[in-house]
Amino acid sequence: MSDPTTENAPEGHGKLKRKKYERELERLHVELVKLQQWVVHKGLRVCIIFEGRDGAGKGGTIKAMTERVSPRIFRVVALPAPTEREKSQMYAQRYLPHLPAAGEIVIFDRSWYNRAGVERVLGFCTEEQAKHFLQIVPAFERVVVEDGIILLKYWLEVSAKEQTRRLESRIDDGRKTWKLSDMDLKSYSRWFDYSRARDEMFLASDTAWAPWYVVHSDNKRRARLNTLTHILGRIPYEELKRPKVELPKRQHRGDYKDTDYPFKVIPEVF
Repeated sequence: MSDPTTENAPEGHGKLKRKKYERELERLHVELVKLQQWVVHKGLRVCIIFEGRDGAGKGGTIKAMTERVSPRIFRVVALPAPTEREKSQMYAQRYLPHLPAAGEIVIFDRSWYNRAGVERVLGFCTEEQAKHFLQIVPAFERVVVEDGIILLKYWLEVSAKEQTRRLESRIDDGRKTWKLSDMDLKSYSRWFDYSRARDEMFLASDTAWAPWYVVHSDNKRRARLNTLTHILGRIPYEELKRPKVELPKRQHRGDYKDTDYPFKVIPEVF
């Protein structure tokens, strides 16, 4: 399989200026609110999967998508490492309860494809288990899609050079140190093991009913805008008409008197 980091990477796209990025993001946020209302109105079920190497920008893209919508409708699922009990279950079992109900958009920040990627590369599953997963996942996703769930799968692809820059930036940045775990370091050292795992995953699971979409994410701002635009284009929706909203008149004070309760007000440091 050709490597999207070297053969298909776009050229000539410089840094996107912040003002333009924020303007376009605001426009997309309005559309996402319209999508949210439509999903609730029609009782749609949407499942969006984000996969990719460490530092590829999954978290930032998900944040850009969800920061102006309701967390009760746009629900983010980022599962921790499985417990001993979960390890004894059927592999897909821990993911099934998180699939969307009517009126929900569920976003997986990493998903059942852990078995094809991190678990396989770092030895948390056997090679036999990984190959078995790749054999059955197309059928599993066909069942999901045929049941009426809209399933979108995105792979964020970052170059080796940019991944190094991003991970190095986490070392001394107090805001990002939590993003650099021992697992991330092990993953970083196995770039080509991940490339092989990714290639096999695509060959097995890039199906007509649940295709993979690749996002070149060296430029974070462009990647976020491109991804949100693509999602909005893959889910048919319409803008719902809503009645004109006017604030009602406030009630009269009546016999209410301001309290002299000694509220503990926080210091105004800023």
